[in-house]
Amino acid sequence: MTLSSIEKMGKVTTTIAITNHIDQILAERGFIPKEQTRSVTLHDVLVDTGATRLCLPRNIILDLGLPLQGEVDVKIATGIVTASIYKELHIVVEGREGLFNCIELPEGSDPLLGLIPLEDLGLEPDLTLQKLRVLPVSGKDTYLMVL
Repeated sequence: MTLSSIEKMGKVTTTIAITNHIDQILAERGFIPKEQTRSVTLHDVLVDTGATRLCLPRNIILDLGLPLQGEVDVKIATGIVTASIYKELHIVVEGREGLFNCIELPEGSDPLLGLIPLEDLGLEPDLTLQKLRVLPVSGKDTYLMVL
């Protein structure tokens, strides 16, 4: 094993398309041109099952014009801090899409894809292949449950 393969072992990254959902609705209803819909595609986003939610740096949140939902206390390695949470994000990961909120990270931080969007979209990290596994949505092996 080379040093670079050891450094990457167990690390899963993915590409995420994020769109301001309010802009999407306004464009669909003809209130703004579709070209004015704020959206970004992020590559090499770290899949972090230790994070609860999608976490985005402040500069991306501002570029997308996301509305503030409020503030929450979050656990980080050094203790508890207060962070802003934003809403109305439409995300697409591995062909799956959904509406989520996100936690603000300091500007320049790397984005993180946390556990809630992963579970909701039926995605799980494959540490051996270093990619996301798309779980089935139909048949006896569907990841969707109502118990």
